[in-house]
Amino acid sequence: MKFKNNITGIILAGGKSSRMGTEKGLIIYKNKPFVEHIIEAMSPLVDNIIIISNNKAYESFGFKCYEDLIKNTGPLAGIYTGLRYSKTNNNLIVSCDIPLIKTVVLQKLIDQKNDASEVIQLQSQGKNMPLIALYKKSCEVIFMEELHQNQKKVQKALKKCNVKTVIIDGSLEQVTANINTPEDLELLNFNL
Repeated sequence: MKFKNNITGIILAGGKSSRMGTEKGLIIYKNKPFVEHIIEAMSPLVDNIIIISNNKAYESFGFKCYEDLIKNTGPLAGIYTGLRYSKTNNNLIVSCDIPLIKTVVLQKLIDQKNDASEVIQLQSQGKNMPLIALYKKSCEVIFMEELHQNQKKVQKALKKCNVKTVIIDGSLEQVTANINTPEDLELLNFNL
């Protein structure tokens, strides 16, 4: 299979959703599940999409779904799993709890794909966002080593990588909001 952009879209939907109390990627916002908003934002930029989740409900979106290869180790294991199954050098990773994400913001990462960095992440409101980032396939080995050493933190694993940070301007910051709690969801729906 020939890839035109050499980019796989990887949606991380494997979290426990303990703060939300329900499967975050399947929450309905503007008549669509969160994950569908992410698929729409990602689709113009990638050759294919895979979803990392232990929940079979995600299979209904028509993309390949994979369970975490290393269980109960958080988003680092999700990123590792996505990179393991990816067949492309560049991998656009987005967490399932960012339903406002827009193609124009993800394009800012894609524009840097030829950079020598192994990870290109967004920074919004002074915070680095490793769950909205472009990862090179080569990170797979680094993350596997981290996980085998029982290190589960994405930020710590990134210290072993060459990372570039793309700062987005204030007008786009709202589209990177994580919706993690019922309060976040209420605020999101209030601002419809």
